[in-house]
Amino acid sequence: MSIAITQTKLHWNYFLALERDMDVLSRYIEFCEANLSVFSLELAHLLFAAASEVDVVAKLVCAQISPDAARGNINHYRTALLQALPDLPATEVFVPRYGLSFRPWSNWADGQNPLWWRSYNNVKHQRDTCFYEATLKNALNALGALLVLVMHHYSRNLSLSGEVLSTRDTTQLLLPESTLFRLAEENYYSNLIV
Repeated sequence: MSIAITQTKLHWNYFLALERDMDVLSRYIEFCEANLSVFSLELAHLLFAAASEVDVVAKLVCAQISPDAARGNINHYRTALLQALPDLPATEVFVPRYGLSFRPWSNWADGQNPLWWRSYNNVKHQRDTCFYEATLKNALNALGALLVLVMHHYSRNLSLSGEVLSTRDTTQLLLPESTLFRLAEENYYSNLIV
């Protein structure tokens, strides 16, 4: 008996694992405007994991779109990514179950790094004084930012022709689907049930 081996979508699987952890957390913290400033150890864990993976995937996307560009830190990522993906700051992420939407890369439109990224670094390096920044809002934004970058990574990585896949084609290939976070509906093929 032989076993077929296909390419593992490691970064997609990691995103899904973090999303699942966030979904479990929603049983204890209601995801609503009033609770966006709630902070906790679990939110710190999710913020660290998502932001660290953003760092990893941002390097990959930068290498895919501009192999010779510097990619040593978030400022390098901003330069390279905005040249190739100028709409990144306007990309909206939704958590439909809770009626939430946000633009995790919006600060890049003003040449600033995302607030969630600054909070991630503050909590990482100054936990004793900045732990309160490990909030639901920052963790949601970090995970949303990861979703956006993972989509851009796989739109290039999964292409057999070398051309960039549409987001619709990319989302169709990334299975299982995300269950908590979504991009705008035009990024998905509709399922018609008859």
